Amino acid sequence: MIQVKNLTLTHRKDLRDLTENFSFVIGDGDKAAIIGEEGNGKSTLLKWIYDPGLIEPYCEWSGELAGDPGFMGYLAQDLAEEEKKGSVYDFCAASPAFFDMTPKELADIARQLKFPAEEFYSDRPVSSLSGGERIKLQLGRLLFSRPTALLLDEPSSDLDLETLEWLEGFISGFHGSVLYISHDETLIENTATMVLHIEHPREGKPPRCTVHRLDYATYISRREDALTTQTQQARKEREEYDKKMERYRRIQQSVEHAQGAVSRQSPGEGRLLKKKMHTVLSMGRRFEREAADMTQLPEVEEAVFLRFPEGTAVPAGKTVLDLRLPELRAGERLLAEDIRLHISGGEKVGILGQNGAGKTTLLRKIAEELLPRRDIRAAYMSQDYADTLPLELTPVQYLAPEGDTASETRARTYLGSIRYTRQEMGHPIRELSGGQKAKLLMTKMMLDGVNVLILDEPTRNFSPISGPKVREALVEYEGTIISVSHDRKFLTQVCDKLYRFTEKGLVPVEREELMKEVSL
Repeated sequence: MIQVKNLTLTHRKDLRDLTENFSFVIGDGDKAAIIGEEGNGKSTLLKWIYDPGLIEPYCEWSGELAGDPGFMGYLAQDLAEEEKKGSVYDFCAASPAFFDMTPKELADIARQLKFPAEEFYSDRPVSSLSGGERIKLQLGRLLFSRPTALLLDEPSSDLDLETLEWLEGFISGFHGSVLYISHDETLIENTATMVLHIEHPREGKPPRCTVHRLDYATYISRREDALTTQTQQARKEREEYDKKMERYRRIQQSVEHAQGAVSRQSPGEGRLLKKKMHTVLSMGRRFEREAADMTQLPEVEEAVFLRFPEGTAVPAGKTVLDLRLPELRAGERLLAEDIRLHISGGEKVGILGQNGAGKTTLLRKIAEELLPRRDIRAAYMSQDYADTLPLELTPVQYLAPEGDTASETRARTYLGSIRYTRQEMGHPIRELSGGQKAKLLMTKMMLDGVNVLILDEPTRNFSPISGPKVREALVEYEGTIISVSHDRKFLTQVCDKLYRFTEKGLVPVEREELMKEVSL
């Protein structure tokens, strides 16, 4: 059991509270998803529970971890640089429990993860693994220690569909507590038995942290219904209040006019008007008290606002890509043969496949071909944001390289619409969360008016609250999309053509087939 009492987390640099007096209990068997916008402190909360020393460099706290949480296994959002430089065997050997595992136990874990058992002893550098392979390796090392509670920061990141379905079964079937962060809405819908929601409704206002013992879909549905009802009630009360106030102002103005016109020779009439004004003012004070008791419009943390400009369409008959590769290699390794891909203007293509198959390598090859073209305006979102983002610049400098007042004002307006705080606008990009970097890249593409998007896992760092808005923007986008993704909602809602990456090339996949396969 994980019990947190009165936890306040304060960002040292911004002096901003991420949580305030937050208390909750995760019982044995509970599967709790932490949700909230990027930069709200979800990962910081998870780190504090596991080891407060992990947040010491940038965060202060008060509160306590009560009770006995048992042995907690923690999966970080990313590996440390020294771990990436070492071998797979070195990574596994860092867990003493690794040497207590029998060959059969190792084989069972490897089979669950769809990860070759012999790889646990491999000299292969961890840095050479794909994103999904790294997640599997981390999960494997956790399982060596037989934890009673799991703290998972983005375990679904970069996993292929087959492993995502395994992960759902693993989380649901785990005997102990699981507290996790994920941007995969389908995974949360299929696994969470309770939801912890961290919201920062408005800059300068305290955070709102709530606990809901509901599955995710029920929570979101009830939340939206409650917000709609509250909004309608608040607006109705304000309309009625405005009508009363209009009548009140007319009466007040009438009495004031009569007082101004009364003659000094009519003291009796003046006294009556003074008494009447006293009654009017009393009515005004009563209305003010009523206004204080009115239903308030809900203060909620809105999802990001993204909308690509009009005029980004590529003519439907225009060939955007006509790719023919006899073979695709990564160094000496043969990834696939006979790759053929034809894409016309306006098409939205999704490529899926197993981890490590070579999808990212293929997308890089496509980007190399399309980015220099003059007849289209293409942009590339790499899986590693550092490939394209100037990490030393601030978000404002990145979006407004001209440096003039008008450009910077426009940049700040757009950053505000994607939930950046004023402090984050002035931080170096390297200090931002993965989600904030993803939003920044997407905003840059919007401002540049590109008509071909080359996207490698574009939605993997967007929160479950913002995910639907991002997909909506991409559905409405008039240009062409070429994407690699494991996001089941993205593939089925945004893409009109789907291909599975195999050793024998790209195989078309029907949307209905995929929906049936992933049980959406």
